[in-house]
Amino acid sequence: MKKILVPTDFSEQAEDALKVAAQIAKKHNSEIFLLHMLELPTQLMDPSVRDAGSSIPESIYFMKLAHKRFEDVMSRDYLKGITVHETVQFNSAFEGIMAGSKEHGCDLVVMGSQGASGLKEAFIGSNTEKVVRHSNIPVLVIKDYIEIDDLKSFVYATDFTEESKKSFNEAVNFAKTIDATLHLIYVNTPNKFKTTDYTDHVTNNYLKDLDFKNYSITVYNDESVEKGILNYAGKVNADLLGISTHGRKGIAHFLNGSISEDLINHAQRPVITFKV
Repeated sequence: MKKILVPTDFSEQAEDALKVAAQIAKKHNSEIFLLHMLELPTQLMDPSVRDAGSSIPESIYFMKLAHKRFEDVMSRDYLKGITVHETVQFNSAFEGIMAGSKEHGCDLVVMGSQGASGLKEAFIGSNTEKVVRHSNIPVLVIKDYIEIDDLKSFVYATDFTEESKKSFNEAVNFAKTIDATLHLIYVNTPNKFKTTDYTDHVTNNYLKDLDFKNYSITVYNDESVEKGILNYAGKVNADLLGISTHGRKGIAHFLNGSISEDLINHAQRPVITFKV
């Protein structure tokens, strides 16, 4: 994790995410790319638009305002000794985060979220959800400020399939990075019930070459995968939740939904996602 992208709208949630990213950066000598999406009106950005030239002073004003906010944030004591890059994207938040992480070769996105529920969750969605669904690099979503050194219990849900092996290995490496116990959980649901013999065989085969000792395995029965993860996390008092995401789009996403996005919305704990 040498390059960390932190999107900011200069809100309290964004600053909590930056504080967490700063802790990771200090432990691993990482750089932080602090990204602000400056969504200016089209007429301020497009020279072909009539009277665009007369709006240049207004564009400069918005740029200077963003720079002043960057200066205020980067003067924080918790960023001392860390290389922080001021980055602006003239995009929507989601598009800017995707472009910024690719442009700078980032290894991790750390972002704040308030979560969502009800009509907001169903019809609007959030930039956090979109990033989680599409990002090719791990995304750590922070609800409230946390100390990285306090993340000692990491619950990671997996289906123990070969398809998820790459993202599983990334989760193991993250557990090693933060020196956490990894609680592997397979959620057995009524619709996709698996026998004990099946889960024993699958888990033993999946983990036979694992070079990591600080873990446990649990098969947990519940109504749904999301409820199983949340209920089990409560039982073991987890500090962090993790899951793989398939990045479904369009009608496939509408029909199948996304457990990772549900966790982002409903979990009170921080959540980290890894792309399959």
